[in-house]
Amino acid sequence: MFKAQRRIMLSMVNALAGLCFILMTVFLVPESSFMFAAIVAAVVFCGMQIIISNVMRLSIAKIERKALYTHETDLLSRFIERLRFSYSVDDFIEAIKSILEDEADCSVLYVDRSTNYVIYNSPDRIASAETTTEKLEMNYAKEWKNGVYFLNNEFGVTSNLRDSRGFFLVSGNKHLYVFCRYTHLFDRAVYAKLLDEFDHFENRSKTISELGEIASLSQEWDQLAATQRSFLPQQMPDIPHLDIAAYFRPLVNVSGDYYTVLPMDNNKTLVMLGDVSGKGLAAALVMGLVMNTVKIIENKEDLAGVVKAVDTAIKGMHLQDKYTVLFIGIIDTAKMTIRYINASMSDPIIVTRAPDGYTIKPLTSNCSVVGIIELDDITVAEQKLFRDDLILMASDGVSEVMDANGIELGDTELYMSTIKNSAYKAARHIINDIADLVLSYNGDKKLRDDVTMLAVKVEG
Repeated sequence: MFKAQRRIMLSMVNALAGLCFILMTVFLVPESSFMFAAIVAAVVFCGMQIIISNVMRLSIAKIERKALYTHETDLLSRFIERLRFSYSVDDFIEAIKSILEDEADCSVLYVDRSTNYVIYNSPDRIASAETTTEKLEMNYAKEWKNGVYFLNNEFGVTSNLRDSRGFFLVSGNKHLYVFCRYTHLFDRAVYAKLLDEFDHFENRSKTISELGEIASLSQEWDQLAATQRSFLPQQMPDIPHLDIAAYFRPLVNVSGDYYTVLPMDNNKTLVMLGDVSGKGLAAALVMGLVMNTVKIIENKEDLAGVVKAVDTAIKGMHLQDKYTVLFIGIIDTAKMTIRYINASMSDPIIVTRAPDGYTIKPLTSNCSVVGIIELDDITVAEQKLFRDDLILMASDGVSEVMDANGIELGDTELYMSTIKNSAYKAARHIINDIADLVLSYNGDKKLRDDVTMLAVKVEG
């Protein structure tokens, strides 16, 4: 349906453009030479082509959205969107369960034909029956050509979409069978998109799996980790009226966490801490990009401009799923303020002394994640600072560490009381107290995430 509508629109556009050229030539001939008329008509024709092409592009996009994101086809289109952000077999199976099984009432069989190993099958009589797998194994060997094929009631290939009761995708040795009684209702254009995304997923998951093996075995990854650490401050700058300390413990040899401290003048200091989505090489690349972007940008006073520059830089890498959360602020020890943007970081706080002890003021989020969605107008917030205030930034590897009962540290009174009880100490000791708490709270288990903190004491 979508392809037919697009062909009709293209034909209409070409006919309209040609008609405009003929009419312009005819009307101009009586007034001037044929050559002049033809030149003028050609110029107008080109202008019309540009205008009509833009209109056509918008119209085709509208037609495509209507065809692929309405009625039954919307189910497959949404499955494609989920598949686009799947990086492992677990992600893929979760997309199958939540959309193809639960919403679309389809039955699914996912097979590695090189070994005839069933990676996943829906828990119903069609996909889980031995007779089904045997028949498909007999009909479709591992040498089957990549593509999309439609299945009839007997699991044979049919070219008649109206007779189809399912379809299957082939990407290399991987076969994905989807049994669905209303297959004929899906717009045919959606299948090419589905196959393309299935290919991307297979290549992506294979690459990620190989990178994971390399990460644990290769010295090159150690070199990458060393390079990544060079982006981070090797030691804290000596800044009047500020006592600063950091803690950085990556889960593996490369990390998506980052932080920096950049003196701007005698009174102003930029601080930043962030976390890139995911792990491994891609996260490390984005981390380096963010750090370099902030470092080289000239007008660091314009915090909204800095965040937008980071957003543009990440999107320019075209990694699709990569984004960052971050906290960036400028501490002004003359005005005793902090101006900041919190792009969805959950843990930045100010700990300040009160008559009855220390109180905690959250520096709440005022910006969405950076690098993957369109940013709304960014608001820069401001908080008053007082002598001996503690500004604490931490990645979610701190607050989300769990004890044996699965309770996250950030949800406990122990976490807050430890911060308050340490707030009178120097920044280095505060960081050490929290790091010790994270490790002891986690027990002897391996940490599940990078642990990064930045603490700033305002000495006034």
